[in-house]
Amino acid sequence: MLAFSSIRHAVARSNAPVAFTRALSTSESLKVSSATTAAPPAATKEERIKYFKIYRWDPDHRQKPYLSTYPIDLNDCGPMVLDALIKIKSEQDPTLTFRRSCREGICGSCAMNINGRNTLACLCYIEPDGEKKSSGDVTKIYPLPHMYVVKDLVPDMGNFYEQYRSIEPWLQTKDGKTEGQAEFLQTREDRAKLDGMYECILCACCSTACPSYWWNADKYLGPAVLMQAYRWIEDSRDDFKDKRLAELDDAFKLYRCHTIMNCTKVCPKHLNPGKAIAHIKKKLAEK
Repeated sequence: MLAFSSIRHAVARSNAPVAFTRALSTSESLKVSSATTAAPPAATKEERIKYFKIYRWDPDHRQKPYLSTYPIDLNDCGPMVLDALIKIKSEQDPTLTFRRSCREGICGSCAMNINGRNTLACLCYIEPDGEKKSSGDVTKIYPLPHMYVVKDLVPDMGNFYEQYRSIEPWLQTKDGKTEGQAEFLQTREDRAKLDGMYECILCACCSTACPSYWWNADKYLGPAVLMQAYRWIEDSRDDFKDKRLAELDDAFKLYRCHTIMNCTKVCPKHLNPGKAIAHIKKKLAEK
């Protein structure tokens, strides 16, 4: 009694408010717990369905090429066309065939024709920035044009690589390395001349967009290979420039280029094969 009286008088003298608490019963605790933990129902996102019409052909089946349509909810898919293709193959149709590797625009494997334009599927947005949302629209995907098809979106690159091999795309010197030489050096200025050519990833987007290559792929080397040829012609370390130029001086190998410039327009690496071809023609004219 004395202790309680002392506390009461102390509170009265300090004029401080006192909070009196009590233990909650079990039922009251459950009510409080349920009230604090209950979350409002999550709002479901509206589906954004995008349709992909994809070229299909299987050599094992005696059937003409056809288009298959696949719906994709863009809320549950990555931003690139390659993301959609991988999702279709994983979840809807495991028989869909296409090439892909790096997913970063380095290997050139996933080159294909998307909505009428040659590009890399890993660099092509399903909905490009600045364009209106296209859910409900149809994206059409074909293999690279005017090439033999192995299956579905896989073209036969054999002729393209054989043409690349024909230009001997490696450094050639008359004397080779001297004893103790580690590497072939060049000035920064000479190295800068290779910019805009060495970045080519041989995806064949440019060559298969060229009408001259469509009709003369067996003879015309095409923009990609010609740009790589000029890359070695322009390299200050190479000793066989004249030989390389002489091998290109042909009515079909080089001069089937009519500067239509589709190659430069579609290059996913923003290179200029048309300019390189013009430089080759100029060097031959100056000889």
